[in-house]
Amino acid sequence: MPKDGPRTGPPQAVRAHPEGTALTVRVVPGATSNSLAGITDGALRIRIAAPAVEGKANAALLAFLADRLGLRARALRLESGERSREKLVIVPDRTPQEVRAALGLDVETDRAVPG
Repeated sequence: MPKDGPRTGPPQAVRAHPEGTALTVRVVPGATSNSLAGITDGALRIRIAAPAVEGKANAALLAFLADRLGLRARALRLESGERSREKLVIVPDRTPQEVRAALGLDVETDRAVPG
């Protein structure tokens, strides 16, 4: 059993973190444009136009998220996954509800809201 108790349901892509909010992200580099493509297996699936070389996709990911969240890219922190498609991004001083709303996700289900 995990330290913080039994897990109920699938992992959440957007969840509380001691510093604010943690985002579990799966990046698809080399896309035609930057976009939030939904949620798959408990991770935000984000298409990034930048290639996955020399940190370009990571920088583009943080810039994309910062723009959607109304923050500067340097305010976000890549906690883990620097060389992986699976990443953990920390959004300081924002609640999960604020982050979900800014990303256009349903507050209850973490699913993209149509429209």
